Order: sequence, then structure tokens, then C-alpha cells
Amino acid sequence: MHAEESSHSELIYGLDDKPKPLLAFCAALQHVLASFVGIITPPLVIGAALGLGEHLPYLISMALMVSGVGTFLQARRPLGIGAGMICLQGTSFAFLGAVLSAGFLVKSRGGSPEDILAMIFGVCFFGAFVQVVLSRFIGHLRRVITPLVTGIVITLIGVSLIKVGITDIGGGFKAPDFGAPGNLALGGLVLATIILLNRSRNPWVRLSSILIGLAVGSVVAFFSGKLVPQALPDLPLVSVPVPFKYGFAFDWTAFVPVALIYLISTIETVGDLTANCMIARKPFKGPEYEARLKGGVLGDGVSCLLAATFSAFPNTTFAQNNGVIQLTGVASRHVGLYIGAVLFILGLFPLIGAVLQQIPKPVLGGATLVMFGSVAAAGIRILAQARLDRRSLLVIAGSFGVGLGIAAQPTLLHQLPPIVQNLFDSAITCGGITAILLSLVLPEEKPAARTDGAAERA
Repeated sequence: MHAEESSHSELIYGLDDKPKPLLAFCAALQHVLASFVGIITPPLVIGAALGLGEHLPYLISMALMVSGVGTFLQARRPLGIGAGMICLQGTSFAFLGAVLSAGFLVKSRGGSPEDILAMIFGVCFFGAFVQVVLSRFIGHLRRVITPLVTGIVITLIGVSLIKVGITDIGGGFKAPDFGAPGNLALGGLVLATIILLNRSRNPWVRLSSILIGLAVGSVVAFFSGKLVPQALPDLPLVSVPVPFKYGFAFDWTAFVPVALIYLISTIETVGDLTANCMIARKPFKGPEYEARLKGGVLGDGVSCLLAATFSAFPNTTFAQNNGVIQLTGVASRHVGLYIGAVLFILGLFPLIGAVLQQIPKPVLGGATLVMFGSVAAAGIRILAQARLDRRSLLVIAGSFGVGLGIAAQPTLLHQLPPIVQNLFDSAITCGGITAILLSLVLPEEKPAARTDGAAERA
């Protein structure tokens, strides 16, 4: 029996089975624990980098609430929106670079925090329609955005974000004590804790490693004086979602990088949905599979539309839930309804965001460095599965050369028009567009002709 078949045989509840409420709730909590840090970290990183501190409790609340609604839609599948499986929706790390670029663009013009958020959510709102439209043409899209292109872009995303994590380990952007030994030791402790816990044979310890690492780091920071609890702001007991709370703005130079990431995020979602189908013993070929892909990607797009409308950053289908399904043996989509409800309830209380906002930068940096490194590693893993012939290596070399080269020398484009600078000063945008163009322009190599005389003997 193959390992894959063995894992399938251990499935306790299938896709349409209904576990008892208590069991379903316990299974849902495992998913929430595995994904909670991933959902709240992007708002924390973006808020710290762009100076959005006063808005962070609300942003974190909305991130949790929208993740809950998106997860519910994916499981319930109303009007064909959703894959009809456990597809936990969470804030995507892939958009961090593009979102931060949009924020810094507004900040450089003297914009207020509200102006920054208006621009970010404006471009993300229109970008979500890219994913909605692509969901209708998912079969054709996979012929253009190949695993090679996807692997290149995901690797570039991870490599670009590592700078954010390492800056936080030092103490944060423009911190007066940047690089202090205490900051480095604290970040190193969190990093080491997460790595050691990930080597554990206990699957629940591995799933909770980032959560435990943040807790350990925060405790040590408290006793070392790096974490000084601040008085909590005067917040309402419950967060009330307000459509376009910060206004609405749009700029093409901020939009194009975001639209490109929506394109790549779509392909990433297809991979996660395919793995989910395999684990849940559902077809991963044919009409039913295609319908799930279309519904799942559409669910991602609708979730992102809701996110931009209610002040949350773009969402995507998390890969973590596939690991939890394998560990628990519970693939029932009804568990997804419980997950959605738990996340929504957590998001109701802004006090959670206010507390999490006080996590010291070096502690957060130690955790995000692992997360961002994992993004890069995931991209390398995809590349390793592609056929690495001379053409593929040329596409990789050209894309990495252009993308990382511009990231290393950002002044390279400063004599070009401002619109060109703003569009192409990102490693992700430049490298991604280069990868797509080279993949389309360079012809596929034909298999080498046989030289052993087999053709003549035939």
C-alpha cells in the first residue's frame, strides 16, 4: 500500500460526514491554533512598518472576522462560492511586499495613516476582481502560470520578506537600540525555540511551535525589561465592521504589483485545493475536481473582496489546514463551519489585538523570519519538482537576476519616469514579469534524440 493510500485509510470523518458538535468544535480549535499566528502576523508587520499603531486592534479584529467568514463560505459553498471543503482562509504573507510598497508610496507623499489604509484597501479591492475573473478560466491559467513561474515568484516573495523579519529582530525600523545584543538574543531565542519544537515527534507541538515560540519570547522579554506592558487604549467592547472605514483610493503604480500577486496566489490556491482533495478522498481530476477548483478560487476572490471592504488585508487558502486534516483524520466540511464561527467570535473583541500589539519587535521578528524563510523554501520546493532543463534554468537565472538585482540596487531606476520606478522597484514585480515573459518567449526544448540505434532497429 502506498503512503498516500495509507493516510487516506486513516480518515475518520469524510467530507460530508457530520461529527458530533463537541468533536467538531475540538477539531476546529486545532485548525485555529495552527493558523492563528499566521492570520494576525501580517497586520502586525504592516502596522509596525507603516506606523499604523492606533489602528492595529481594529485591523487585527477585522483580519480574524474576515478569515472566519471566508472559511465559512468555503465550507458552506453558497451559490457555488467555495470549494465545499475545509479551506481555512487567512491573511496572506505573499501580499506583504506589494502592500508595504503601496503604503510607503502614500507615506512618501505625506499621507496620513488613514490615507495609507485607503490606498491599500482600494487597490486590494480592485485586485480581488483579478482572482474572481481568473476563477472562471482556471484550466487555461495553469498553462500560462506554470509551476516554474510559481516557484520563482514564491521564492522571490520569501527572499524579499526576510529583510522585514531580520529588521524586526534588530529592534524595528529606525529603532534607537537597533542591533542591540539584547534584541538579537531575544530574536535568536524565539527562532531557536521554533526550530527545536519543529523537530519534535509530537505533531501538536510542531503545529503550535510558532505560538509557543512567541509566548516564550514574550515571557523572557518581560523579565528582561524589553516588554513593558502599556495601558490598554480605550477600545469598544466589540468591533463593529464598517465598510471602507478609512476611505477609498486608487493608484495604478500601487495596483500592478498587487494584481500580480493575486495572479500567483490563485495558482498557490490551486495547489492547496488539489492536496485537500487528495486527503479528503475526492477526485483530483475530472469535472468535480474542476468545479471545486473554480469554486475554491472564487471563494478566495470573494474573501479578498470582503477583506478590502472591511479593512483586512488580502486572504488566501492556508496550507496548514491540510496538515491538520491529516493529523486528526477529520476532513468533514462541517468542521469548516465551526472554524469560521470561532475565528469570527475571536475577531469581535479588539482587546485581543491591543494585547498582541505589545509583542516586542525582536520576538515578532524571530517568528516571522522562520515564516518568511518557509515561504522561500516552499518556492524552492516547487522549483525542484519542475523539469530543470536548460530553458528552465535560463528562466530562473534571468528572473532571479532581474528581481534580486533591482532589490539589491534600488537606485538603478531613479533616472526613469516615476511611474516606471514605482511599478518596477519590487523584486516580486520585476522577477515575476520576467519569469512570465521568458516562459512565453523561450520555446520548450524537445527531448534529446536517442543515439543508441533504437530508432533504426525500430
